[in-house]
Amino acid sequence: MSKVEPATQVRWLYLDMNSFFASVEQELNPSLRGKPVAVVPLLADTTCCIAVSYEGKAFGVKTGTMVAEAKRLCPGMVFIEGRHEQYIRYHKRIVAAVESCVPVAAVCSIDEIACRLSGSQEDVSVAHALADKIKATLRSQVGVSLRCSIGLAPNRYLAKIAADMHKPDGFTVVRPCDLPEVLFALKVRDLPGVGARMETRLQDRGIHTMTKLLALSPEELRRAWGSVVGERLWHLLRGEERVEKTSPQQSISHSHVLPPELRNSPDALRVLKKLTTKTATRLRGEALWASRLDVYVRFLAQESWKAHCTLFETQDTLAFLHVVEELWQKLPAGEPYAVGVALSGLVPDARHSPSLFDDPKRSKLTQALDQVNQKFGRETVHFGATHDAGALAPLRIAFTRIPDEDEL
Repeated sequence: MSKVEPATQVRWLYLDMNSFFASVEQELNPSLRGKPVAVVPLLADTTCCIAVSYEGKAFGVKTGTMVAEAKRLCPGMVFIEGRHEQYIRYHKRIVAAVESCVPVAAVCSIDEIACRLSGSQEDVSVAHALADKIKATLRSQVGVSLRCSIGLAPNRYLAKIAADMHKPDGFTVVRPCDLPEVLFALKVRDLPGVGARMETRLQDRGIHTMTKLLALSPEELRRAWGSVVGERLWHLLRGEERVEKTSPQQSISHSHVLPPELRNSPDALRVLKKLTTKTATRLRGEALWASRLDVYVRFLAQESWKAHCTLFETQDTLAFLHVVEELWQKLPAGEPYAVGVALSGLVPDARHSPSLFDDPKRSKLTQALDQVNQKFGRETVHFGATHDAGALAPLRIAFTRIPDEDEL
């Protein structure tokens, strides 16, 4: 085959599952197919939708819509409490199905996958056939209710943008020769990495449209952005490949929205202790040590509360639980809505300096506990401080983190 023309060459395929959590529920329960479905963290009007089927989106219900508002917009909406263990299992099946068609370069989130194309695959017609094959494989090997949108482009960033242009079940190609005109119709907020705050910052500098943004020089976009990220974006929007920079992990955290019956101080503390043990287990699993613990509480009718404590580098669950109990004494009165804990000041094993205050017996106890739970199932054994936590704070999936099998 002749060499692919640079003006039409595509190097990346990006797959974005459509309404993933809701689609999994429709696949598991055929009676839900064709109906408006919303997945929620818990069955309460005061929480929000974390996924909505396209039948529900037709009524104006979106991710983040409060349940009470969703009921008003779509009286026939079916609400389902999220079953994250099912979404993880389907995610793994999707990755395997895509891998059977083309090597997976990166699992970007629970519902997004990036694939680096090579050789003849960089020809648009060949890549288009590959996208069709992936969609057919997902239907036959994973489920008929699961649809995806696929984007092709000269770099991964543009491929992600392309995958978002047409949903559901879309397919979009962005070739080098299409740039930058193909981006003019987008909103600045459509760019990955542009949130509400950055949108406001750019608008304050007179950048309201993609046409205006794309007219800037690399230096001007860097100043408007306020960092070198703006200059990097300039190159990406013109189809150039840029090396992905990875930064060291800054923190490990868990949070949980409380069901109505647990929105009181004693039960909120029970949930927070459970989250603390989960976070500490992850810390040890990633061979890291932490020197700071933060807790936060969101209230229904007042400002959020935060508190933190610095400590010697440690992996000790009991030490973290003791700090949580100490900080909790400062909690203001009110009805807690959500709680969270974060461990930061992370140091890998290789850089950890043992403290004279470390207790070898405690360390061996924690290691033994982790080994038992890894072999026989998580929480087979646990510390007495979390005994009454039971099944509180079940598994949840963060946008960019997919739990391991042993967390199911």
